Formats: sequence, C-alpha cells, structure tokens
Amino acid sequence: MSLPSQVLPHHHRHCDDLFVAAEECAQRGDWAATASAFEHFRQQMKAHFDAEEVFLFPAFEAATGMSAGPTQMMRHEHEQMRTLLAQLAAACEEHDSESYAGVAETLLMLMQQHNMKEENILYPMCDQALGAEAERLGEKFGATLEK
Repeated sequence: MSLPSQVLPHHHRHCDDLFVAAEECAQRGDWAATASAFEHFRQQMKAHFDAEEVFLFPAFEAATGMSAGPTQMMRHEHEQMRTLLAQLAAACEEHDSESYAGVAETLLMLMQQHNMKEENILYPMCDQALGAEAERLGEKFGATLEK
C-alpha cells in the first residue's frame, strides 16, 4: 500500500538533494554543471507540482468540498516557488553567483516551510479524505515520480 503521505515526502527529499547538487555547482562556479543540475531539479519540482495540482488537490477538493483551504495556500506557494525557480534560471544563465545564492536561500526557506505543512497536515488529510482513491494516487505517484 502506498499513500500520498508515504510517497510524496520521499519525493520532497529527492528534490532537496537535487537542489543541493545544483547549489554546490553554482558555489564552485561550474556553470555548465549548474545548468544541468538545476534543470534536473526544476523538472522534478514541476513533476511534483503537477502531481499535486493536477491529481491530488482536485481529488481532495472534490471529496471534501474544500477549495479555499489548504490546497489554495499550497497552490499559492507553488506559484511563489515557480517565480523563484525562474529567478534561479536567470542567475544561472548570467553566471551570477551572488544572485543565485540569494534566491536559493529564499527558495530553500520556502520549500522547508511548505514541505512541513504538506507532510504534517495536508497529506494526512488527503489520505483520510480520499480513502481508496488515496491508495490509487499513491501508487500512481510512486510509479511516476523520480526517487
């Protein structure tokens, strides 16, 4: 049995590891490696956002009738992270270590707070509200998200 509360936190850790790898490349000033590592990180973040926004959040909202609650806040935070990802991409293209480091620090804080809310509050709520649908989604995420 795989539930969103079991699968998605593992993907959070995977994205965290990719983030660190890209940041380490930027700190070394290896911009070719940074570009590659950052793109891998960005694609995994997009896959994670899509899993939640396309599948998990709509299922939770349909099951609970709650569309202005926690899922709305998580979508808002995803948009904030997308903006920061675009800023990191620009810093990477410009080989701007100082800008990359500053934006990365902001993104790291936002990701940590966001992940804690999802893992401790929203994912358990989804597991409970979705019943068997939670198992189906957990299996789907386990099969499609890179670990």
